[in-house]
Amino acid sequence: MALSHSMLTSTVINFADAKLAHRAARRPKLIDDRRTAAQSTMSPVVVRGSIRAIEFLTVALLGLAIAQLYVDTGVLQNTTYPLATALVGAATVFGFGMLNLYSLHALSAYVRNMPTVMLGWTTAFAALVAGVFFLKIGQDVSRVWLLTWFASGALALIAIRVAAGCFVKAAARSGRLCQRAAIYGTGPVAQALIDDLEADPNSIVRIAGVFDDRGDARAPSEISGYPNLGGVDDLIRMSRAKTLDLVIVSLPLAAEARLSNLATRLSVLPAAIKMPARAAGIRFSPHTYSHVGSVAMIDLFDKPISDWNSVSKWLFDKIVGTVALALFAPLMLIIALAVKLESRGPVLFRQKRYGFNNELIEVLKFRSMYTDRCDATASKLVTKNDPRVTRVGRFIRKTSLDELPQLINVLCGSLSLVGPRPHAVKAKAGDQLYDEVVDGYFARHKVKPGITGWAQINGWRGETDTEEKIEKRVEHDLYYIENWSVFLDLSILLKTPIALLKTENAY
Repeated sequence: MALSHSMLTSTVINFADAKLAHRAARRPKLIDDRRTAAQSTMSPVVVRGSIRAIEFLTVALLGLAIAQLYVDTGVLQNTTYPLATALVGAATVFGFGMLNLYSLHALSAYVRNMPTVMLGWTTAFAALVAGVFFLKIGQDVSRVWLLTWFASGALALIAIRVAAGCFVKAAARSGRLCQRAAIYGTGPVAQALIDDLEADPNSIVRIAGVFDDRGDARAPSEISGYPNLGGVDDLIRMSRAKTLDLVIVSLPLAAEARLSNLATRLSVLPAAIKMPARAAGIRFSPHTYSHVGSVAMIDLFDKPISDWNSVSKWLFDKIVGTVALALFAPLMLIIALAVKLESRGPVLFRQKRYGFNNELIEVLKFRSMYTDRCDATASKLVTKNDPRVTRVGRFIRKTSLDELPQLINVLCGSLSLVGPRPHAVKAKAGDQLYDEVVDGYFARHKVKPGITGWAQINGWRGETDTEEKIEKRVEHDLYYIENWSVFLDLSILLKTPIALLKTENAY
């Protein structure tokens, strides 16, 4: 009997070990290699939307091209063909969406889903044929065009799906097409969350670490195979190094004080901060929740300027920045010559400043000080009639013309045209560093810094010799981050020349 019991116990233990080994084998590894951590991730929303646009344009333009070549060189003057191609393109994309063919899982499993793709294409095309029949316009539509378009469209969609599938698989393997997430909390809520994420075969969440500030007696060193990497300070340090996309706070809603303090500290990160819906213990309307995979979440803080908004801002910066650099190039050459003629030394001054996610970036300016008196860390603010500043330097600083080389920073990607101004690492308000004066100061680094910003056009430009000035500047920076739009950026750019006329605080 004892032997049987021993054998039974051994079997149970072996089964449990095998189950844990299976979970560990299919679990994505922790994001801990430098190459994966350093590279930027791609937005799944943008990837799916781009593939939708490519398929729509391919189907519609292919139909138009065949009609132009076969039917009539003036086909664009006949509304039948352009309207038909646009409707079939839209119907195809809509049908694929209804068939869930734009999920990352469906895109990567392109071989298995190819019959469904062909079903969606055939259905969209059949709707066109039915429309031609019922509207009795068959004599106006070429049957050869219909057949050729159907066959070539099918081949084109197959090619797109194969290319998209290979791209999605490669991006997933490299870690670029994923959500890098950290989980705060090691209690039952966190355990259930990890189980839910691992049970979802389509999840793109990659857990970078689990964190908990409680002592060893209350917080386990490991949860579901993921090590406890420390407290909230460690979490913030990891986010600075790896740029997390998501932080999930797995605490019960009853822990109000702890939750409030934690949310405030995490709000400085350029990541979405969420709670599992099950942590609330209350069932809200479905519209209240967002989802991470299939797991319902309550949003605490959104990730600023993400998905298509980040694409819009990137395009705005590159297009407007290129035009501005071309327009100001002659003026920049004149300023460079004036700086060079007045004093010895380089024309450009390079200064380390805080950029996106507290990263140090090198910002370019025209040199406005004597070379031997330059202050690379800005440990001493420039004041009125500062002897370190040259005559040319006084003029270009007062008019902000010294900032024009930062258009190069914009095109290189370290700056945006509009955003919170980047501050030097030792910049002070009075005798205190900025982050010592303003609680949550680093929240202004949740987005890329800019050449001009909301604070600057509202009068908070130039010297920050008092605490109030830096507090007001940060207040305006946070307003900009929370209310960003392309139109706001455009408005700030248009108002900047007017704001530059107010030079009382610019030295």
